[in-house]
Amino acid sequence: MNSWGDRFRLTIWGESHGHQVGVSIDGVPAGIALSEEDFIHDLDRRRAGAAGTTPRKESDAPHIVSGLFNGFTTGSPLTIEFLNENTRSGDYRNLTVHPRPSHADLVAQQKWNGFNDPRGGGHFSGRITLGMVAAGVVAKKILGEGATFTTDITEIGGCTDKDQWATLIEDAQRSHDSLGGIIECRVGGIPTGLGEPFFDSVESLAAHLLFSVPAVKGIEFGAGFAAARMRGSEHNDPIISAEGKTSTNHAGGIVGGITNGNEIIARVAIKPTASIAREQQTFNFESHSVEPLTIKGRHDVCITLRAAVVVEAAMAIALADLKLRA
Repeated sequence: MNSWGDRFRLTIWGESHGHQVGVSIDGVPAGIALSEEDFIHDLDRRRAGAAGTTPRKESDAPHIVSGLFNGFTTGSPLTIEFLNENTRSGDYRNLTVHPRPSHADLVAQQKWNGFNDPRGGGHFSGRITLGMVAAGVVAKKILGEGATFTTDITEIGGCTDKDQWATLIEDAQRSHDSLGGIIECRVGGIPTGLGEPFFDSVESLAAHLLFSVPAVKGIEFGAGFAAARMRGSEHNDPIISAEGKTSTNHAGGIVGGITNGNEIIARVAIKPTASIAREQQTFNFESHSVEPLTIKGRHDVCITLRAAVVVEAAMAIALADLKLRA
C-alpha cells in the first residue's frame, strides 16, 4: 500500500516519468499557517545539481491543490503536487528485458505482471520521496517551533573525513560507480511521553517510515549496534534532573518505546545507488542468458547527498503522528 499513518496519514503517488508526483495528507489540523514558500527550504536540500548528484534537474515547485484556504489549513485532506518536467524515458527502454541488478525493475514486473510503469524506476524511484519531504514540512509545523532538527551526513563510502568525500565521489564517478553513506538525525525539543510500548513505539513507527525510503538498508537509535558490545553499567543513562535529563544518551531519547525528553538520535545507512554506468554481467530475459548491461540515464553517484532531508522528514512525520495521538 502507498499510505501510512494513524492520525497524520499520508499517501504518496506518481511515477518518476509520469505527469506528476505528490502527496495527500489526511489529519492535518485546521488553522495551521501554510504557504507554498514554506516548502522551498527543505525541497532545495533535496535538489540535484551538486557534484555527485544526478544531472536531471526539476523545478520541484510545490502546488497545493486542496486543504488550504486564505493561507491556513482547512482540516480537509491537504494535497501537494509536483510536475515532472525533465524526463528521458528512452534511457530505460531496455531494462524491461535486461533489469538492473539490485533495483526494483524485475520484482516490479513480476509483482504486477508487467503492467507497472518502468520509466525512470516508476513508483520505485527516489523521485517519489519528494512527497515525503513535503509531508515532513507539514509535520514540523504540527510539532511546533520548539522541535529542532539537526541532520548531517557522517560517512560516505566508509570514510568519516569530510575533507575526503569530494575526492571519493570524483573517483567513483570516473569509475562509473556509486557510493553509500550514513546519515544522522538529531531531534530536540520533543516532550516526554510520545509513543506507545511495543508495536507503536517511536522506534517502530520511525523505522517503518525510514525503511520505506529507497536505498535505506539499516537504522539504529542512540548507541545502536554498539550497545551490544557494552555492559549495562556503560549503556545505562543516569537521570540527573527531575525533568528526566540524563548524563549520557545511549538510549537516543527513547526508553520503552516512549520519548524521555532527551535528544532523539537516529542513524540511517544508505546503500550505493544501484544504477551505475559500469558494465555488469546480469540476466537478459529476452536472450535467456547472462549478458553485459550498461545502464544509461542520469543517476546519482551518491544518493546520500540528497537523502538527509528525506530522513529528517520521515522522523518528523512519525513524531507528528504520535503527537496527534497524545
